[in-house]
Amino acid sequence: MKRFKLTIAYDGAAYYGWQVQPRQVTVQQRVEESIQRLFPSVKRVHSSSRTDTGVHALGMVVHADLPLEERPMDGHQLRGALNAFLPPDIRVMKAVRARADFHARFDAKGKQYRYSIWNGPAMNPLLNGRAWHMPGELDVARMKAAAKLFVGRKDFKSFATTREYEMETTQRRVTQCEVRRCGPDLGVWIAGEGFLYKMCRGIVGTLVLVGQGKLTQKDIRQIFRDRDRRVAGMNAPACGLTLVKVVY
Repeated sequence: MKRFKLTIAYDGAAYYGWQVQPRQVTVQQRVEESIQRLFPSVKRVHSSSRTDTGVHALGMVVHADLPLEERPMDGHQLRGALNAFLPPDIRVMKAVRARADFHARFDAKGKQYRYSIWNGPAMNPLLNGRAWHMPGELDVARMKAAAKLFVGRKDFKSFATTREYEMETTQRRVTQCEVRRCGPDLGVWIAGEGFLYKMCRGIVGTLVLVGQGKLTQKDIRQIFRDRDRRVAGMNAPACGLTLVKVVY
């Protein structure tokens, strides 16, 4: 068995997230089905993270152990063969041999996401399903200033959706939170060592309230102290979020 590292991009609009789910079509399911067309004995791939329903990726990383003795091939050949079996909204962008103990999840040092907002009176039809349409004016300067408050090791309980299980800690270290504008195209770039459930979308929803003049930097500092999801902004829609890359 030889371990491969796969970098996968996908449009998540048609899928019930990344992770395999009963009676649902997911990205992981489609990737595993394509691998099994080549190597029937391979039952599972291991991913760097999970994305929710409707969330996209440019750089999801997975590892898989493949019995090359059954079908010898290099990374270039593997990429081509997998893409021949995958639907057009999922693509293996890179396939390389990895060291035997490489682990897509446990070796990851961080992740970077981009959230896309179309801030114009009419939605760009080419971005339907890939951006959040906010037709009203947003004060981007205020959003940029407020974004800096999210950088560092902090308790992000107020910005994350509670799971059915108790998390060991709600402290996370964010290394980047930037708002960038190019005309009506507004991007929120968030990077960190790890994220709570729907945390990025909670941050974006809160920054939008700042842009609308409904929250101030003082309010955000208090939201951190409150540790209460109800006082922060809504979860921004899943369609605007993309996992850009995983850092190793």
